[in-house]
Amino acid sequence: MKILITGGAGFIGSHFAVKMLKEQHEVAIIDNLHPYYSVDRKQQHLENIKRTGDFQFCQTNLLDRNETTEIIKKISPEAIVHLAALPGVAYSILRPLEYIDYDVKATVNVLEGAGISGVRQVIFASSSSVYGMMNNIPFKEEMATGKPISPYAASKYAAESFCHVYGHLYNIDVKILRFFTVYGPWGRPDMAIANFIKKLENGEEITIFGKGGSRDYTYVGDIVNGISLALQNLQQSAIINIGSGQPVSMTQLLGELKVYYPDMKIKREEDRAGDVDRTWADISLAKKLLGYEPEMEFSKGIAETVAWAKNNEKFL
Repeated sequence: MKILITGGAGFIGSHFAVKMLKEQHEVAIIDNLHPYYSVDRKQQHLENIKRTGDFQFCQTNLLDRNETTEIIKKISPEAIVHLAALPGVAYSILRPLEYIDYDVKATVNVLEGAGISGVRQVIFASSSSVYGMMNNIPFKEEMATGKPISPYAASKYAAESFCHVYGHLYNIDVKILRFFTVYGPWGRPDMAIANFIKKLENGEEITIFGKGGSRDYTYVGDIVNGISLALQNLQQSAIINIGSGQPVSMTQLLGELKVYYPDMKIKREEDRAGDVDRTWADISLAKKLLGYEPEMEFSKGIAETVAWAKNNEKFL
């Protein structure tokens, strides 16, 4: 299959590209190398992909409507995996309009370009943040009711609506995958686990906001497996959670990290605006429609992430 990955130089995108190349798929990547985090790290992601196999790369801005359509036409993929986005809850509160651009407008351009170019399926990377504040129960897909609490979450929910629109207009199978807190080697440096490990490696204290809550931490290998299954096993539009199905409390996370960093120092601050208290994926639909089953146990995932960090200090 010929697959176009937007945001392929990012954390999830680079892991997914490697998996697709190993499975002998033809891969093309679009990425604008946005400086939200280190461009050098993104270049290293691309180098890692190159070690697996050849791929086509185009550095471009998906905010250009005509250029996006022309590039998709030229690449002529059978499927698009749309991972390109501006991430980060805290950053979105400071710069909300950028999220309308990068997470909504860019998505519309990709969807329109896919439709005009005759692409038959698009996978859209959404987020557990669309659920907003929820009770301590597994989140089912129908529980997202349009009440997010950060601009980032709102932009993802809005982009989901456009996915429905363009799926209808162009008869595209649009598969919306809601990822739950992704971690692992090459993890995004602004996310909790990667941020904690970097600080602990440097002997610095880590900051916990509020009570810390709980998160459905999902290993990146399980995420990319979920994307792959959606590409190959699902022949319809759908909204599907991709998570571990096992929420982990902040106390549990700190306990896992303390194994590797026994002198860990913690600073506690007030709750941070835009942060949800908890996430917990109900993955029954993913199991039913995709045959998805998370494989990475949390303590092993942390062990692999810490081992990667110790061998790649310059990229933390």
